[in-house]
Amino acid sequence: AGHDHDDASHDHDDASHDHDDASHDHDDHGHGHGDDHALATDIDHAMAADVGITTLVANGGKLFERLISYGRLTTAPEHLSHVRARYTGLIKAVNPRIGDRVTQGDLLARVESDTSLKSYPILAPISGTVIQRHANVGEITQDQILFTIANFDTLWAELRIYPAQQSQVTAGQAVDIVLNGQTVSGQIAHLLPALNAPYQIARVAINNAEERWSPGMLVEGNILVNTHEVALKVEKSAVQSLEGQTGVFVKGGTTYTFAPLAFGRSDAKAVEVLSGLAKGQPYVSANSYLIKADIEKSAAEHVH
Repeated sequence: AGHDHDDASHDHDDASHDHDDASHDHDDHGHGHGDDHALATDIDHAMAADVGITTLVANGGKLFERLISYGRLTTAPEHLSHVRARYTGLIKAVNPRIGDRVTQGDLLARVESDTSLKSYPILAPISGTVIQRHANVGEITQDQILFTIANFDTLWAELRIYPAQQSQVTAGQAVDIVLNGQTVSGQIAHLLPALNAPYQIARVAINNAEERWSPGMLVEGNILVNTHEVALKVEKSAVQSLEGQTGVFVKGGTTYTFAPLAFGRSDAKAVEVLSGLAKGQPYVSANSYLIKADIEKSAAEHVH
């Protein structure tokens, strides 16, 4: 029976490529709803391009198993500096204002020592942005912080890893850090125990040279914990439900036919196909809902 090409229900490859007799093939394609319409529609190439219907070829590949965790952005201790005067004295000059960028070695202020009456400079110990200033000309320095300088070029995402997740997470794993729809990639530098808390901290360095992000922001971390090789997969954006079944629309010429599928594992973007689709078949990957709507509209018009 498997070699009888007249019997379309047993020969999925022939059915999907037999465009001359598509309506009969697809009616008999194992749907068995007792209706007189195929779960298919015709859309010419120009119209498909105009409305953004695009296709991909069904193929195998990798699925990426990710673990979701949450945390905050912090500044590395070496990138935060609290600047004090070495001696008590009178502030004679102050250079930077809050928000100014300074380079390591820049002159921040001059102080006249109470003991020697000599003026000495206070220099920036690191490069960064002045985020606090408690120094004005004419004030006396004691042991107070005069300037706080922070370098936000590199931030650290500190993600909470709870006991149930800890066996899956190790240093070196790739991580996508997500904030406000933006994603930046990094990897876990190290795992630290959290003091007086029932979780570990996974620390991920983030390049923030454009200073789009700030310390204290809440972030989501998508940690890559495993990779699975699958024989066949489709994009999740392709999957639609039609008449109680889930599948994709297979393209044959200008005909788009619904193919119910059996699914296996999935990741954020794709899902494994166990049966119902052959490797190399073109399927609709974007705007497949338009085809579903067209078929449902036709079905409604056929109801007497």
